[in-house]
Amino acid sequence: MAARIEHLVTSGSFDLDGGSWQVDNNVWIVGDDTEAVVIDAAHDADAIAAAVGPRRLRAIICTHAHNDHVDAAPALSAATGAPVLLHRDDLPLWKQTHPDRQPDAELTQGQTIAVAGLELTVLHTPGHSPGAVCLYAPELGTLFSGDTLFHGGPGATGRSYSHFPTIIDSIRERLLTLPAETVVRTGHGDPTTIGAEAPDLPTWISRGH
Repeated sequence: MAARIEHLVTSGSFDLDGGSWQVDNNVWIVGDDTEAVVIDAAHDADAIAAAVGPRRLRAIICTHAHNDHVDAAPALSAATGAPVLLHRDDLPLWKQTHPDRQPDAELTQGQTIAVAGLELTVLHTPGHSPGAVCLYAPELGTLFSGDTLFHGGPGATGRSYSHFPTIIDSIRERLLTLPAETVVRTGHGDPTTIGAEAPDLPTWISRGH
């Protein structure tokens, strides 16, 4: 069976800079009937493992290391044997949540991750956090954007380790160059497309979103 995208929503808290907020996170599973990868193991390792089922979990890919995107990653790794992958620039954030457990391998710009007969290409898109990445799956016409790009604009840049001009550069140079019909599957909320978001770039810049 051809590769497909599965979607799970988990709920928990986002904690940073002394604040805590209740959030719903999108967990994405890409695979077929025999193998899969998980993008952002958020909040509930048991629910994610149940969604993966008996398939071989090849990797747990972290789009960035805010706690709400990685809090279930070590437990899911322990349950499945899958390695946790993270860009090295987000290690300071990772250590806030998991000080005694390192990621298993690094994500790098241009790296490809193979699963179910297709490849996910890693795009380093700093700004929301220094090591934020997106994953582009051209065969599926999809970008998994983490918290870099949402329906209506870029991810938040008002907290530690974030930088608004940097996220704008990342979106302009590495995301808006993708085909307009590319579906953007986000870390929270509803999907969008590259074509729907591209015209609003000048507005984002002018308002310092």
